Amino acid sequence: MNVAIQAIYEGGKLRPLEPLKLAEHTVVQISLETGNDDAERREWLAQGERSLLNAWDNEADDVYNVLLTK
Repeated sequence: MNVAIQAIYEGGKLRPLEPLKLAEHTVVQISLETGNDDAERREWLAQGERSLLNAWDNEADDVYNVLLTK
């Protein structure tokens, strides 16, 4: 079973923000992704946006659009 939940780190322990439907002593595997918007993530998103704009907004597309109207 794969479930995505939100949790908060308090006092050295992760505390789920919602109850989990698990039997006591169930062993789970945890993968963490912080919700923080760090500089590396912001730069990665900015690079993706620049790449998309470069491919999306270019003169070749403008010529193609003109040809479609004729």
